[in-house]
Amino acid sequence: MRLPPLNAVRAFAAAARHQSFTRAAAELHVTHGAISRQIRKLEDYLGVVLFERRIRQVSLTLEGQQFFAEAAAALDQIAAAAQALMGRGPALAVRINVRPSFAVRWLIPRLPAFVAQHPGIEPQVVTSTRAPDQAVDEFDVAIRRGLDGWPSSIRLRPFLEDEAFIVGAPALFEAQPVAEPGALGAHVLLSSRTRKQDWDDWKKHVGVARQKTAGRLQFDHLHFVLQAAVDGLGFALAPASLVGNDLASGRLQCPLPDLRMPLSRYYYGLAPNAAAEARSFAAWLDAELAMQARGGF
Repeated sequence: MRLPPLNAVRAFAAAARHQSFTRAAAELHVTHGAISRQIRKLEDYLGVVLFERRIRQVSLTLEGQQFFAEAAAALDQIAAAAQALMGRGPALAVRINVRPSFAVRWLIPRLPAFVAQHPGIEPQVVTSTRAPDQAVDEFDVAIRRGLDGWPSSIRLRPFLEDEAFIVGAPALFEAQPVAEPGALGAHVLLSSRTRKQDWDDWKKHVGVARQKTAGRLQFDHLHFVLQAAVDGLGFALAPASLVGNDLASGRLQCPLPDLRMPLSRYYYGLAPNAAAEARSFAAWLDAELAMQARGGF
C-alpha cells in the first residue's frame, strides 16, 4: 500500500487541531507558507479539499474531518510506538539550531563538556543560515544574534554579549607589525559575504573611515574567514565570541586590543514543547556563559 507524504500528514494534523495554519507553523517551527504547501500537497495526493480557506480563517471540510479522525489516531499510535522504543534506546536527544560559524567556532569545541555532564543526552547540531522563524528542520534550542527573526511562540533568553576586533596570525604581524590602524594598509582584509559591512562599521566606530588595505579576499562564511586568518592569508575583523579558542592557543592574536566595536547580543530560545533534555542544555548554556564571564574559555 502506498502511503501519503507523512510530513504533509503531520502538517495537516497540526493545522486541523489548531484550526489555524499560523498556529500549526508555530508548533512545528516552520513558516505559514510551508504548512500551506504541505497541505496542498496532501490534498493533491488524496484528490479532495481538506480545508475551507477564508481570510485569516480555515475550517475542515467534511472530508477533512473524516481524514483527521483517522490520521490523528494513527500519528498518536506512531508516536507511542516510537516513545516505547526510545525508552529502551541509549540516549535522549536535543536538537540545536545554530549558524555554521557559531557551531564550528563556539559550540562544537564546548560540546564534550556537555556530553560529559549529561551522558544520557545526545546533542544534535543543525546548522542553518536561516532565521529561526524560517527554519526547515525542527529544533529544541536555537541560538542567534539579535531579536529579529524569532517565532512569536518562543521565549528568548539573553546569552553572549559580543564585540569585534582585528585578528591575524602571529607570523603575519611579525612580518608587518600593526601598532596603529594605519599599519593595516600593508595587509589584505579577509571578509565574509554574511558580514561584509563590519569593516566599514569598524572604521567609522574607531575613527579611521578612510583606512585602506592592500587588498580584499571574501568568503561565503565567517568560519572560512577565520581559518584563512589562521593560515596567514590576511587579517580579519572577528567577533570575540568566535575566536576565544584561537586567541588562547596562539593561532591568532589581536594587535589593536583597545579598538573594539560592539556587536548585537546573542539570544537563545527553547521551543514551546521542549522536553527536559532541552532545558538541561539551556542550563548548561547559562553555566558556560557564567564561566566565560569569569574569564574561562
